[in-house]
Amino acid sequence: MNIDGATRLYAIIGDPILQVRSPAVYTAHFAERGVNAVLFAAQASRDSFDTAMRGLMALGNLDGLLITSPHKSAAMAFADELSTRAKIVGAINALRREADGSWTGDMFDGVGFVSAAQKIAAIDGKRALLFGCGGAGAAIAAELAAHGARSIALVDPDAKRAQTLRDALAAHFSRCNVKVGNDGATHEIVINASIVGMKDGDGLPGDPGAIDANSLVGDVVLRPPETPTALVRLAREAGAHVVTGQEMHGGQVDAISAFFKGAR
Repeated sequence: MNIDGATRLYAIIGDPILQVRSPAVYTAHFAERGVNAVLFAAQASRDSFDTAMRGLMALGNLDGLLITSPHKSAAMAFADELSTRAKIVGAINALRREADGSWTGDMFDGVGFVSAAQKIAAIDGKRALLFGCGGAGAAIAAELAAHGARSIALVDPDAKRAQTLRDALAAHFSRCNVKVGNDGATHEIVINASIVGMKDGDGLPGDPGAIDANSLVGDVVLRPPETPTALVRLAREAGAHVVTGQEMHGGQVDAISAFFKGAR
């Protein structure tokens, strides 16, 4: 593609940022559709996040932002309007500039996971075990509940965070039994939405219980195919259905691109 003065800009901001695939994926997505735009990576620590966001959003030719760890909750403060699911989750991973200059925030982590999962297994009526109640985990939990999950067990080192998410989900999805803690019950769906697995040598995020060929196992962590997370490796050895971090990311691309386009 040719980059010129009319090229529109998008950025993904996070810390660390070296591992993200979004710049290549979205820039190729734009080019394939004849859109004169690029997406670049922007690294910002927690301490520099607010300054970096104000600088990026001040650019007149920047139309949107992707938000990755650890900034998904902090980024909410920069949205003039939030989607319902973003309010439930308490975090966003995308911001778009509207025609009037305001910014709208939304959360697509759960959309990406469910989109990829439903291609291989049903969610309706299933019992789920979720490790990690941060931005990604909360978003996935909300989408699971919205798509008919029978129950969701939330596991997180921060008990208060898990309880807050349980209360938010219970308020919006009365048909889904949401509880805090792993009670040892059998779960048809097991998902790791924590950071466990990012480092070489990381083990399981917790006890996943029995996993077999009927299980659906997901992991948000992006790892090279040849070195999967311990949970993905365990699931594959058991013959389970698997949704990797790459597949979850792929499930978001069309939804986020449509979100960005919606401002025009």
